Amino acid sequence: MKLFNTLTRRKEEFVPLEEGKVRMYVCGPTVYNLIHIGNARPMIIFDTVRRYMEYKGYEVNYVSNFTDVDDKIIKKAIEEGVSAEEVSARYIAECKKDMAGMNVKPATTHPQATQEIDGMIDMIQTLIDKGYAYAAADGTVYFRVKKFKEYGKLSHKNLDDLQSGFRALQVSGEDQKEDPLDFVLWKPKKEGEPYWTSPWCDGRPGWHIECSVMSKKYLGEEIDIHAGGEDLIFPHHENEIAQSECCNGKIFAKYWMHNAFLNIDNRKMSKSLGNFRTVREISQQYDLQVLRFFMLNAHYRSPLNFSADLMEASKNALERIVEAASRLKDRVAAAQTEASGEEEKALLKEAEAFTAKFEDAMDDDFNTADALSAVFELVKFANTNVTEGSSKEFAGALLAQLVKLCDVLGLIVEKKEEILDKEIEDLIAERQAARKAKNFARADEIRNELLEKGIILKDTREGVKWTRA
Repeated sequence: MKLFNTLTRRKEEFVPLEEGKVRMYVCGPTVYNLIHIGNARPMIIFDTVRRYMEYKGYEVNYVSNFTDVDDKIIKKAIEEGVSAEEVSARYIAECKKDMAGMNVKPATTHPQATQEIDGMIDMIQTLIDKGYAYAAADGTVYFRVKKFKEYGKLSHKNLDDLQSGFRALQVSGEDQKEDPLDFVLWKPKKEGEPYWTSPWCDGRPGWHIECSVMSKKYLGEEIDIHAGGEDLIFPHHENEIAQSECCNGKIFAKYWMHNAFLNIDNRKMSKSLGNFRTVREISQQYDLQVLRFFMLNAHYRSPLNFSADLMEASKNALERIVEAASRLKDRVAAAQTEASGEEEKALLKEAEAFTAKFEDAMDDDFNTADALSAVFELVKFANTNVTEGSSKEFAGALLAQLVKLCDVLGLIVEKKEEILDKEIEDLIAERQAARKAKNFARADEIRNELLEKGIILKDTREGVKWTRA
């Protein structure tokens, strides 16, 4: 299995730090509003990476945080006249709903920054003790960038270039920094803001230190994969490396994975352009499985353009897979023969090639677009070769293969069973009892009553089936 490592700018063979186990950290959202489709891309991509790792037999410890203390959260809380904690708790709950809709598996741990403050204070103190950080007169703590000789190794930025860029900027508080490049680890509180007591001042942590601490606590000092959107490479991930490696004296992450940007109708998504799309808005137009399919239908390192046409195409393509699975399920239920004959066994052997092609694509830096193309080849093969005369074993094996591959991609191909409310369930049960008692007049009455409620009943050999009118 090869993946593209941002650190080395090349594809590398994946070799875990500990055999059979993967330690993976993915930067999560700042929870001040509903998540947008830009947030959704890394959620879907790295959930799929995790699923494929598990498919390959790895035990994955997957940590993805919620940034629940931030300027934007505080601003929202002040606007609404509520606490920052209330704002973040609300949007964490909403985020989890959207993640469930996109079939993103819950992380092994979803740490929250505000619950890990003690660890942040400890790490900052260690960095001060080792000479990598210093406190200014007002209690702000800064990291000494130039003391970490490898600074810039992830973003491939040159310190001299960064220095000249900073000279042109008047950065607030720069006069108390030893160097314009130094970044904040701890900052003093402002009026009306949440704060915590520290040895330096009452205040709160800088953003970068949060992820270093949460990663260390839940995954250890060294991890296999650190991932996120490419907008986080600099300064966030660069600063995480500096803090973690200076504190722990070890390489922080072996592999760095970043997904490319998402545009809307070929323009960068922004509120000022009026093209800002939340996942919740998308869910009102489409099943979020369609959004997931759309995200996976391109390589994660390629820029992706979101448009209504592409979403419609994704909806239709996903429907082809779902319909194929539904047809196979019906063939399994209606099969007259149990076991496969020689001809069917030969066809099943042939179908193994689709799994091999799928795995080759995923082994090559998680090429989900090519993996989907292998799924469509399997769909075409099943549609062509499974007929009314097919055995239960043959149709069932192809269905299992299709479901398994789609599950790796997080695509649910079996049609969702709708839940009837209790009144309708009771009426169907009463109708069944009436038919058994040969009270066909009552059974017909119930059928008509259900029809008025928009429920169409169909009596089959497998029992009563129903659809909405």
